[in-house]
Amino acid sequence: MFVFVSKCFTEQVDSDGENVEVVQWTTRRSLAETVRNWTLILAEERTRRKDPFDGFNHYDGGWNISDKHYWSSVGSTAAPLLIIAGFWFILFGLSLLLICCCCCCRRRERYGYSRIAFVFSLNLLVLFTTAAIVGCILLYIGQGKFHNSTTNTLDYVVNQANTVTEKLGDLSEYLSAAKRVGVDQDFLLSDFQNGIDKLQLMIHSVASNFGSKTKKKSKDIQHVFNIVRLAFIIVAAFMLLLAFFGFVFSILGLRGLVYFLVIIGWILVAGMFILSGILALLHNVVSDTCVAMDEWVQNPTAYTALDDLLPCVDNATAQETLLRSKEVTYQLVRVVNTIISNVSNVNGLPVVGPPIFFNQSGPLMPALCNPFNSDLTDRQCVAGEVDLNNATVVWKNYRCQVSPSGICNSPGRITPTIYKAMMAKVNVSFGLYNYSPFLVGLQDCSFMREAFAEIYNNHCFGLRQHSKWVYIGLTLVSSAVMLSLICWVIHARDRRQLQRTIQFDQGKGL
Repeated sequence: MFVFVSKCFTEQVDSDGENVEVVQWTTRRSLAETVRNWTLILAEERTRRKDPFDGFNHYDGGWNISDKHYWSSVGSTAAPLLIIAGFWFILFGLSLLLICCCCCCRRRERYGYSRIAFVFSLNLLVLFTTAAIVGCILLYIGQGKFHNSTTNTLDYVVNQANTVTEKLGDLSEYLSAAKRVGVDQDFLLSDFQNGIDKLQLMIHSVASNFGSKTKKKSKDIQHVFNIVRLAFIIVAAFMLLLAFFGFVFSILGLRGLVYFLVIIGWILVAGMFILSGILALLHNVVSDTCVAMDEWVQNPTAYTALDDLLPCVDNATAQETLLRSKEVTYQLVRVVNTIISNVSNVNGLPVVGPPIFFNQSGPLMPALCNPFNSDLTDRQCVAGEVDLNNATVVWKNYRCQVSPSGICNSPGRITPTIYKAMMAKVNVSFGLYNYSPFLVGLQDCSFMREAFAEIYNNHCFGLRQHSKWVYIGLTLVSSAVMLSLICWVIHARDRRQLQRTIQFDQGKGL
């Protein structure tokens, strides 16, 4: 179930064929890219099983859902149950055929019975019927818990995908707002806007592609889970009824009805063993995946087969997005500070008029703290600057009241119109700056590490435990009903013999 979001992040739009500008990262990130050239075999010890497609040699490729040898090796864990199903279907079918031939060829009923054999077959019948009932109850409870575990895990994965989609969409909106806002006539440069347009196209492609695939896959998987759950409920209910009526008909000595149920049970038991084998395979795949996820969390920079599961945004897209976000933030703050230093905090001549002079007066406005230097490295705020968090509150005190002509008639450094435009740029800068950790998380896969760690710590135990319950429940029901079928035939025959013996003795006494 974990693979439904495979390769959603690996597509990148660069329709004009131009090279994507990539910012240089720290030494740690460069080292990580180099280390990524080596391959980590996930769940190597757990997946070391015999591979029928490789001459029954031990498979050593680790967890890899795209490798047929992995599926062959994990499929071998279901082989014993599939072999039992085949032998049961053939041998018990031949036994039924032999019984039918004996019944047709035998002309007269034999009288006499063994009390010990009768009591022994009755005890076995009670024992196996009880085991079948217990198995049905375990199967019903296990399938409910397994369905809840898979649904919760799927919901978490879908929520993580939606989080990525929503944040990328919000970032795209911030970039659009960055192109629209301006302080008076000061807008972003045209080439800078073209860079934002290109970045928005890349983000939109990743977000829409990832979101649409996630929704479709989640619906498909949820539909399959619902069908599987309904199938388990029907199987548990039917096998419970089969065990109960077979027990009752056998106790009553109704051989015709017993043989009818035996034929039905003969086919169902074979199918149940096959289903048990499939559940054994699923249980091992789930357990392998959980172990693989945990090992990937410990070695996120290695190249592994798990890179197909919730992959990170490709390197070029993440770096380009982060670079453009920093550039937009830096440029917006620079524009605002230019207006503050060259207009708002300058007592211009009245003859100049708006927008340079609008009778600004009073205490000087503090500059806005730019979180980045000109080379886009991190910058610390200095004394006298306001940061992006509280600029809107601080600058509100520097507004003046204006006349119809746009001239301040009260002390203040900015008009309400300029204040609104400045706030728009501050809000955009604040939003872009706050998305930097998220973009870095996509870049270095820390976002994926957190997602996999959450699945392993809070979901894997339930998936493994409850899939094991279903697997054990199916195997127990299959085995118990299989043995019950044999006991039905034997006990129905013994009871029939007992009745004929009693009738014979009574007739002989007359």
